[in-house]
Amino acid sequence: MKHKIGLLGFGTVGQGIAEILLNKKEYLKKKYNFKYDIVAVADSVYGNVYNPEGLDIQLMLKEAKAKKKFSKDTVEWDNLKLIKKSNTTVWCELTFTDLKTGGPAIDHVKTALKSGKHIVTSNKGPAALLYPEMKKLADKNGVKFMIEGTVVAGTPVINLTEGPLAGCEISKIRGIMNGTTNYMLTEMEKGMPYAAVLKIAQEKGYAEADPTGDVEGYDARGKVTILANIVMGAGIRIEDVPCKGITGITPKDIETAKKKGKRWKLIGSIERKKDKIVASVNPEMIDLTHPLAGVMGATNALTFTTDLLGDVTIVGPGAGKIETGFAILTDLLAINKEIK
Repeated sequence: MKHKIGLLGFGTVGQGIAEILLNKKEYLKKKYNFKYDIVAVADSVYGNVYNPEGLDIQLMLKEAKAKKKFSKDTVEWDNLKLIKKSNTTVWCELTFTDLKTGGPAIDHVKTALKSGKHIVTSNKGPAALLYPEMKKLADKNGVKFMIEGTVVAGTPVINLTEGPLAGCEISKIRGIMNGTTNYMLTEMEKGMPYAAVLKIAQEKGYAEADPTGDVEGYDARGKVTILANIVMGAGIRIEDVPCKGITGITPKDIETAKKKGKRWKLIGSIERKKDKIVASVNPEMIDLTHPLAGVMGATNALTFTTDLLGDVTIVGPGAGKIETGFAILTDLLAINKEIK
């Protein structure tokens, strides 16, 4: 079949997956028999567009780069009408994450699933706040709710547990789930004060103008909640996860860690203790001999403790236009494979 793809959001991630699909169209067709058109895009800045035969993605990318509104195939439909009325078969929900209310992504996802359309998303809101409800709704309507991109971008984490680690019982997941704070701690270890490092992180685009979600650990908490529920069946809510960020770490703390042969990392942790799942986000001093201690800069890493393989650590990028776009692509290919 030929997939008809819609994109909700044409910011960094939306443009990333659009570039990938544009540049790799023939390769994906030849290698995976993955045939598609991008037929709809909804964006609060550039506008909403729809063409059932396929949009001019090259033009749209050019216009977005120039910060211009879409000029071709524009429609007056709002997002929900576009989701329901278009001939799309799968929607990629790529709007800004809101871990308090989940909106507007939750409405987008519910509307698509109820309309019998697959959802692929990098938006942590629906997955962290309402995963069981979304999964149930997808199953009821015979479609998929795919969320690989919600945890450490393109580095395969959820797919790892469902694929190569299938058959292993996972008793613990610990790791660096936020690249911004890991970059900041790396620089602070070199002697830079917190405020100076934060400013550089913002200049590099690692941290937002309001960095609260990163530095207070809220972003990592959302990812911990998703992994706890999906991988370990915890059934917890985001507010059940104790959370502390890196704002309280001082130069003295950095020096103390060095003297002890340790290094500070913001660690997201999920552990099965008897019949209970315990999850948290906290700064921790990690022994330099541990695999996570050597992960520096804006890089993420997770260690899975398994019954058959012991500890398995995966390291990779936790953010980026193409990296997160890749996560969206892997879920699209998984849907294509299952339909075949």
